[in-house]
Amino acid sequence: MDVQAVSRMRLPSFILAFFALALCLPLFAQTPALIPQPVSVQPLKGSFRLNAQTTIGYSQAAAKPAAEYLATRLKTPTGYRLPIQRQGQIQIRLNTKANPALGAEGYSLEVTPQGVRLSANAAAGLFYGVQTLLQLFPPEIESTTKVKRATWTAPALRITDYPRFAWRGVMLDVSRHFFSKDDVKRYIDRMARYKYNVFHWHLTDDQGWRIEIKSFPKLTQVGGCRVPRYGKYGYHVAPKPGEPATDCGFYTQDDIRDIVAYAAERHITVLPEIDVPGHSMAAIAAYPELSCTKDTSTRVNPGSRFVEWYGNGKFKMLIENSLNPADEQVYQFLDKVFGELATLFPSTYIHVGGDECYHGFWENDPGCQALMQREGLQNTHELQSYFLKRVEKILQAKGKKMIGWDEILEGGLAPEAAVMSWRGLEGGIQAAKLGHPVVMTPNDYVYIDLLQGDPLVEPDQTAYKRVRLQKTYTFEPVPDSVDARWILGGEANLWTEKVYSIRQAEYMSFPRAWATADIYWSPKSAKNWDNFTQRMEQHFQRADAAGCNYARSAYDAIVTAIRQDGKLLAEVTTEIKGLDVFYTLDESLPDRYSPRYTQPVEIPEGPVTMKVITYRNGQPLGKMIALPREELIRRVK
Repeated sequence: MDVQAVSRMRLPSFILAFFALALCLPLFAQTPALIPQPVSVQPLKGSFRLNAQTTIGYSQAAAKPAAEYLATRLKTPTGYRLPIQRQGQIQIRLNTKANPALGAEGYSLEVTPQGVRLSANAAAGLFYGVQTLLQLFPPEIESTTKVKRATWTAPALRITDYPRFAWRGVMLDVSRHFFSKDDVKRYIDRMARYKYNVFHWHLTDDQGWRIEIKSFPKLTQVGGCRVPRYGKYGYHVAPKPGEPATDCGFYTQDDIRDIVAYAAERHITVLPEIDVPGHSMAAIAAYPELSCTKDTSTRVNPGSRFVEWYGNGKFKMLIENSLNPADEQVYQFLDKVFGELATLFPSTYIHVGGDECYHGFWENDPGCQALMQREGLQNTHELQSYFLKRVEKILQAKGKKMIGWDEILEGGLAPEAAVMSWRGLEGGIQAAKLGHPVVMTPNDYVYIDLLQGDPLVEPDQTAYKRVRLQKTYTFEPVPDSVDARWILGGEANLWTEKVYSIRQAEYMSFPRAWATADIYWSPKSAKNWDNFTQRMEQHFQRADAAGCNYARSAYDAIVTAIRQDGKLLAEVTTEIKGLDVFYTLDESLPDRYSPRYTQPVEIPEGPVTMKVITYRNGQPLGKMIALPREELIRRVK
């Protein structure tokens, strides 16, 4: 197109703007949809074409695993068995002189029509660079079966990239619902694609002890089994006397070693969590002598009610689930448990929980009261601190450091402990100001077990809060009031009380864990919601190709209501821009020919149901949501 000729035609300015945009479209089309977003991307001309004759080269032995990983990932979808040799069109190498800008996890990637050059200071950087390279190819590169495709190309560009935070984690709770070894590996694989480097593994809780401890076999024989229950979690019938506990699951120590090695190959550290002194009902069911009451009728909880919640964090346990801090055999027990863990997990830290510990049984226990008097402890928070300080010494003797939830601050923080701040940012701020390392994981931003859309169309989840994707994306791990050097990074946490399968785990995790991948890796200045959603939509295609489940809840309408001049009005918004919302009030199903929402809709008196659905470019995107008038009244702001 002759732009000068067009300008001489003196067309209206809006038409000239249209032509200018059209000229830019090819450049925009080449902009890769990468998650997490790199530090720097410089587009170049042309593209690299992968074919059956492509070779993969590696310069040093330490670079070979990245080359092998790339070849394995490419083999299934393309059908190409690419040779790995010292020199290749795709060349992977470690820097002979470290690039200080890249650190231990950064990389440089250059793609040209002639070939690919990937370099890094360390093997982790090469692995992350491979993940980026794979994202440059079409979405079908994620397929688990061979794909019939004429060409496999990646756009030419130059990338310099490194993470913002050293700790980029996801937590999976396997106590509430057990996930097989293959399921755990599948979840780790999904993490690896997005440059996460910590897999926080919540292995024990009231609903199951999931790791073999050879010193205490009943932890899995008894603590790893519960009576079977189906239906809505939290409303199950409590175990009946004599009822067999046949719902079992745990990982042998060989399983643990296998998973730890599998994660390490993907540069992911496995952080084990043994939750103490609270959340220990499964351990107490196996060894009642570890509790204050020593109640031999204690059973592993199957999802039945055993706590009364009063709000503001206040609660009462109806069944004892806390270890006895005044009993020396508890510390002997933990010494052996953590001793075995230390041999299985090479991680620097071991997570000890420390959250939601009920002190009521301690307050009524003569041994606990005598200990408090002997040690000069003023309250049971200080008693819990006493317990955790002793646990820290046990871990230190095993060559490990302690990390726990922010309740470990109460009563005095153990000298060298790190803190995971989950009840907001305050615990992390407090710990950082005391000079302790902090992992930020506040529940109102990054608890990915919480509802992400309208409860009328979402799976039944813990609904005390809702964490929509856009809210997750706004999370900033470093508060203005703290020294950033104490913030190790952050996590997305998936509790599984109401997550029954790996498919549901994926649905709850993605795309919110894609958002946190951006937050923990990409520069703070790069954060842009509209840009993220555009990249996210292309990763939906990648997930489809991989057979990975995900939620499309960000497309759904957000419906609230107001009262105005005695009328009930429904208000509708969307998280993603550019969506059209159509609605009906006449019991019909809405489509693109229904009324389009442009302003608050008056809801007539009577048994009226408002139904809404979102469209874009004439195609439905969101789920249809039906809201009876009574539901809208409950939503009045």
